[in-house]
Amino acid sequence: MKNIRQYWEDLRSEPIPTISRWQDQRFLWLMMAGMSLFMVILAHSVFQHWLYMKPCEQCVYIRYAFFVMALGGVVAAINPRKATLKVIGYVLAIYGCVKGVLWSVKLNKIHHVAHSDNPFGVQGCSTEPTFPFGLPLDRWAPDWFKPTGDCGFDNPIVPSGAELSGLQQWLVDFYADGWYLWPPTHFMNMAQCTLIMFGLILLVLLICAGAWITQSVSSRNPETASKMRENNA
Repeated sequence: MKNIRQYWEDLRSEPIPTISRWQDQRFLWLMMAGMSLFMVILAHSVFQHWLYMKPCEQCVYIRYAFFVMALGGVVAAINPRKATLKVIGYVLAIYGCVKGVLWSVKLNKIHHVAHSDNPFGVQGCSTEPTFPFGLPLDRWAPDWFKPTGDCGFDNPIVPSGAELSGLQQWLVDFYADGWYLWPPTHFMNMAQCTLIMFGLILLVLLICAGAWITQSVSSRNPETASKMRENNA
């Protein structure tokens, strides 16, 4: 509890140096990497395999975005104090977030059109994905990156003859109308949830990157550093 209070006091008194120091810890980078990998594993192992929700083209792109963010976190965590690794980590993480935001927005539009009174003209949903940089992820890891479902329709499709446990059956029924944060009221579809997640992480990354750059520049300029200390005093 004392550490949390101290962190808060440091953040209030010296926000830029404090945020900059936090980035020198492996924990924060590994936390981002772990959370991103968790989202990929959750989508693949739980929703795709256990609950039979087939991933669409935009869904596997979103998995790619989370995977790139995880890679950025791992690279930076090798040595967060080394500027080169931190820059690579930031570039990968911010790139993943931006792509994730764009794909989430596109999937959300497709979802609304697919569930509207005029579902025709839906574009951006194919079984032959085109990943950035020409990466053939759908061939390298088809179980993870090969789209087999329709965009906007993520309800469980249980194979004939499949035996479900009690919990599986309950969840399949719970998500019968598709994936929502709260299915009974259709509150927030998957695209909206990932959009919020990518957006929040992107905001944090930009704030942290800005603080790190500002602190790095000021530490090389004694006059700037002196003025910052006077302002914080």
